[in-house]
Amino acid sequence: MTSSAAQYQGTSSDEDVSRRLLDSAAMLSYDPATEVDWESPLPADLYGLNPEWSTLYGTPLWDEMSEEQRVTLTRHEVCSIMSTGIWFEMILQQMVLRDQYAKNPGNPEFQFALTEIADECRHSIMFARACEKMGVPAYFPGRGTIELGRVFKTVASAEVAYGGILVAEEVLDVMQRDWMRGENVLPVVRTTSKIHVVEESRHMKFARQEIRERMEGVGATRRYTSSVAVAAGAYFIIKNLVNKGVYAAAGLDTERALDAVRRNEHHKSMLRSSCAHLMDFLAQSGLLTKPAISIYKSIDML
Repeated sequence: MTSSAAQYQGTSSDEDVSRRLLDSAAMLSYDPATEVDWESPLPADLYGLNPEWSTLYGTPLWDEMSEEQRVTLTRHEVCSIMSTGIWFEMILQQMVLRDQYAKNPGNPEFQFALTEIADECRHSIMFARACEKMGVPAYFPGRGTIELGRVFKTVASAEVAYGGILVAEEVLDVMQRDWMRGENVLPVVRTTSKIHVVEESRHMKFARQEIRERMEGVGATRRYTSSVAVAAGAYFIIKNLVNKGVYAAAGLDTERALDAVRRNEHHKSMLRSSCAHLMDFLAQSGLLTKPAISIYKSIDML
């Protein structure tokens, strides 16, 4: 038997996954303080995100906008998404800490959970600095959503907690894979997106494994309630990705812009495509019940 095989013999699949993720984190992690060029001026003609990911791209209103307005809008949109990311990363950290409270610190699962929290702290600071660099103020969800988030992070556990984490990370992952490759996207956004994609890939693997473990042998009632709770979390995340204040910041009429967003089939299609892999996993895990499907369809994730 090889030393590697001996190392993993007698451990659970959850421990195996966590140990491999710890090894990966040790080999490939980034320090945004040094990896991101925080000093160079921003090129005036580059977008905050790929235009195709703008909520107004493909609408008549987008065609009417000046290039300066398009650049401004995409910079505010990406900062709104980053701000929402910070908000949810605060929720995520508290849920993971609660889940690992008083567990064996020698367990690889415990150690990777703390590694993930450390990553999320750096990501939140990175996003905050990126928004400051772009000169965009923080965007926050509404007061009602903030309070619901407070409840969610307090009561969500097991597959609901990790399902909420996975939903937020999967949706952003697909977007950022495009942003990091976008030659017409600001370097600060491309680099922060690359860092987030690399490190969040480990977090998503961890969340999927935790969901698989927690869903083993669960009954129909728990599967039903958990599926709805995860979908409800997704609803508030998606609804708060792009704050309505971004349109006024670009010199647009807010109500007209919101109406264009509601009618924008291109953006809806982009969002559905970004969620395809996530929906497959939720279905395989037993977390895609009829009520959950209705919620996902209402926010164009299905």
